[in-house]
Amino acid sequence: MEFLTRYGDEILERLGQHLFLVGAALSIAILIGIPLGILVTRRPALGKPILGFANVMQTVPSLALFGFLLPIPIIGGIGARTAIVALVLYSLLPIIRNTVVGINSVDPAVREAGRGMGMSDRQLLFQVELPLAMGVILSGVRVATVIGVGLATIASAIGAGGLGEFIFRGVAIVDNQLILAGAIPAAVVALGADWGLGWIERRLTIRK
Repeated sequence: MEFLTRYGDEILERLGQHLFLVGAALSIAILIGIPLGILVTRRPALGKPILGFANVMQTVPSLALFGFLLPIPIIGGIGARTAIVALVLYSLLPIIRNTVVGINSVDPAVREAGRGMGMSDRQLLFQVELPLAMGVILSGVRVATVIGVGLATIASAIGAGGLGEFIFRGVAIVDNQLILAGAIPAAVVALGADWGLGWIERRLTIRK
């Protein structure tokens, strides 16, 4: 109780920063990843370079990626901007891949029925394929969210704030309470987001 009284306000402030980093990065990743996934289903030849790039981003260690981005003009520098760019790059792979898998798994007979009704490719995409694939796509968003919550704790290393501030300070002075002050809220956010998105995913699957 003494610890919460002393650090309660700062925990809420860092939690807000953490949620902002993850929310902004995930929103941008969805706006980029889903259209790229759709593009791959329409132009399969682009699948290898697009998915290859996303795969490479996943293999780069997070601290190294932050370091690579720092000197780049516009998107680099100390602060939240660089952290958001890095989180977007890490979030792309599950979103792109699940979008491709979801659309490609739509029953060909359903597509043929849509074409037989005179649907254009655009109508088929938005009225048939995306609604049927939404559960799989949301599964990718779910994975990207959990990844983002965990990686955002490292963003404090480049001055982006977030719950990682407590973890780094706790490690520096060997204080377990400070480490837990950052780790526990981050874990709760990750579990809460995973449960919430999982519930929506199940509802969409049942509706489908």
